[in-house]
Amino acid sequence: MKERSPKETELLRKASEFFPGGTLGNTSFADGQQFLVKEGLGSHIWDISGNRYIDWLMGSGPMILGHAHPIVTQAVIESVGHGSTFFTTNENAVLLAEELIKAVPCAEKVRFTTSGTDACFQAMRAARAYTGKEKILKFEGGFHGTSDYAVMSVTPSAAHEYPQATASTGGVPKAIEDLMLISQYNDLPTTQALIESHHEELAAVIVEPLQRVIAPMPGFLQGLRDITRRYNIPLIFDEIVTGFRLSYGGAQEYYGVTPDLCSVGKIMGGGYPIAAVMGRSDIMSVYNQTEGATSDYVNQMGTLNGNPIACAAGLATLELLKAPGTYDKLRNTGRSIKESLISICEENNIPVQSSGDDTIFDIFFTDAPVQNYRDGLRANSYMMSAFNTELLKEGILKSWPQKYYPSLAHTDDDIEQTIQAFKKIIPTLASLQN
Repeated sequence: MKERSPKETELLRKASEFFPGGTLGNTSFADGQQFLVKEGLGSHIWDISGNRYIDWLMGSGPMILGHAHPIVTQAVIESVGHGSTFFTTNENAVLLAEELIKAVPCAEKVRFTTSGTDACFQAMRAARAYTGKEKILKFEGGFHGTSDYAVMSVTPSAAHEYPQATASTGGVPKAIEDLMLISQYNDLPTTQALIESHHEELAAVIVEPLQRVIAPMPGFLQGLRDITRRYNIPLIFDEIVTGFRLSYGGAQEYYGVTPDLCSVGKIMGGGYPIAAVMGRSDIMSVYNQTEGATSDYVNQMGTLNGNPIACAAGLATLELLKAPGTYDKLRNTGRSIKESLISICEENNIPVQSSGDDTIFDIFFTDAPVQNYRDGLRANSYMMSAFNTELLKEGILKSWPQKYYPSLAHTDDDIEQTIQAFKKIIPTLASLQN
């Protein structure tokens, strides 16, 4: 266990007193492993007691350049000097929108929000307004934020039959279940049958092109594009995670499949609170009160939408990502960790499946391929929990329960230290096998 200073111990006590569960609601560590971050630089973070961690969580993805990148920091400092927010259109917002439209294949118009949850929610609302229909099809295990619609069937049991939706959190009206249809990711026949049966009711299909850490099977995304286009159903790519990570143009550029709408966030804001819904001009026209019927108009307001400071951070981040060799470096870093992890598991006769992309990935402790949410349920979750707990003891932080987010700041030394931690921990997991 890491040693905790009196100051950190006291602040942890206050966190337990002030926050439900003692956290911000994003991460939950094993008893005795809770810590408070003081600062981050590059690929590392430090807790208040001075303990250093190699960070593979990277703020849950946005810090692709590393923490406190000097160019991004300077852009923010310069922007702050000109004012914090204006609630009206500003220069940085226009410039960031221009860059997003240049980069992302489906983007013809942009509307900024302040979170991935809101961007995904807005994409679904825009599709409803545009089509005049109400139901949305999403995929079991897919995460599109925490709106009432998005939390349907995120973590269900395997007992539910498609397309029945079930809320994965409290406080959601039961009526929402009737507005969401659920299919299985990477199962094109089931999805096609559902769309054919319900196409007259469907306002949109929303999907993470790479769902959590599960990559699309060959032909799945294109098949989804073909069937939605056949019935004039808007296809929404949730690219909050994959945008500017799989490639500069996101998953739609990387996989060669262009949706009608998409949501982006995380990386595009350089670590600051901003996201966006983007897409075809005709669908995005629902945000323009001077176009279309009044009943179709979507009133989307937000105090910090297009915040100039966040836009400045985003512009600086995207400019750096355009440098030659950026994505080769990112993939090489991820590949080094992923391949080593698989190899060490196999050397120790630990059943394992690799999952995801070199730019965002993890493993499942199982001997069966993982192609969808239900496949993942069969993996050994106790082993994963123990593995993550031991990694943290070794000063290696990753997303719980799953996801490694490689960054451009991770060094060869970071990679080697992480691999050495794998070699130390994985042999101890054998006793946890089913």
